[in-house]
Amino acid sequence: MSCCCSEKKVVTAEKGPKAIGPYSVGVTVGGLVFISGQLGLVPETGIMVEGGIEAETRQALQNLKAILEAAGSGLDNVVKTTVFLRDMNDFARMNAVYAEFFTHDAPARSAFQVAALPKNGAVEIEAIAAKPCDCEKDHCSCK
Repeated sequence: MSCCCSEKKVVTAEKGPKAIGPYSVGVTVGGLVFISGQLGLVPETGIMVEGGIEAETRQALQNLKAILEAAGSGLDNVVKTTVFLRDMNDFARMNAVYAEFFTHDAPARSAFQVAALPKNGAVEIEAIAAKPCDCEKDHCSCK
């Protein structure tokens, strides 16, 4: 019998945004959670939050958190993030908000300036996180 932790599962989050294309917002496999890049979209409307880079960063991280929790993980389990910025001059303001969400044992991170982001966003953040698993010999409770 194989452990359910090794099975690929698509993540959906009631409190998170829906995918805006042919992809999953998250996927779990092998004790890991892979979260697609999150924009500052308000989940209920699918519209970009107003207020600039700080508001978009905060909303993107709240979306990321909702998807992680739906997958049975959380921000404390994030091991790597990638931040895509429309303008690298926004880095310090994005970083200040980011630090509110990762207050200790911050994950590894890369940040890049890109030519453009979907929905004309200022920031997009993707993540990889660990997912706790309680697999035992013939019993697995990581569903």
